Amino acid sequence: MNEGEAIDVAQEAILTLLLMAGPVMAVALTIGLIIALFQALTQLQEMTLVFVPKIVIVFVSLLLFLPFMLAQISAFFEGLADKIIGLP
Repeated sequence: MNEGEAIDVAQEAILTLLLMAGPVMAVALTIGLIIALFQALTQLQEMTLVFVPKIVIVFVSLLLFLPFMLAQISAFFEGLADKIIGLP
């Protein structure tokens, strides 16, 4: 494996990481913004109001996005295995 192939594998790994983590992080960001807006409008500064709904919704989004995430990681590993098998 030369440097170009190693860089390609690293780029694919980073892209796979972003595709896997992106949807869950977007959900967490959106819920955080909604809760912060709610706290600013109502002037409630309860810390559990931030953490409990966000944790629950992130877990639910993980369950919903799990098939997509598994498909992405398995496609990455299949491509990586094909590259390893194809080495001279």
